Amino acid sequence: MHELGLAAGILQIVEQAALREHFRRVSRLHLEAGTLAGVEPQALRFALTALAPGTCLEGAEIAIAEPCATAWCGRCAEAVEISSRADPCPRCGGARLRATGGTQLRVLDLVVFDD
Repeated sequence: MHELGLAAGILQIVEQAALREHFRRVSRLHLEAGTLAGVEPQALRFALTALAPGTCLEGAEIAIAEPCATAWCGRCAEAVEISSRADPCPRCGGARLRATGGTQLRVLDLVVFDD
């Protein structure tokens, strides 16, 4: 489960932000994990919850947005929505697709307390 390693990295980013921005607790962590990011959102949420006790994420709500994947079709020269990298173009059936969205994993924002 590589989500545990990802969760540890996210926790490190949040704790560095807490030191830099002088807050003690996070009430809400909002992440984005695209369809093609290779991340199972429920497993990532579970891993973050497991690592949270004793950190600034303890008790925080964890919201994970899952934006759809998009690609550029070289054959029909159109942007299309896909659900996996193996999908053909839904318009022309072509296989010359280049992912343009839905590959990201990032922290979007934090709601924090400075108490």
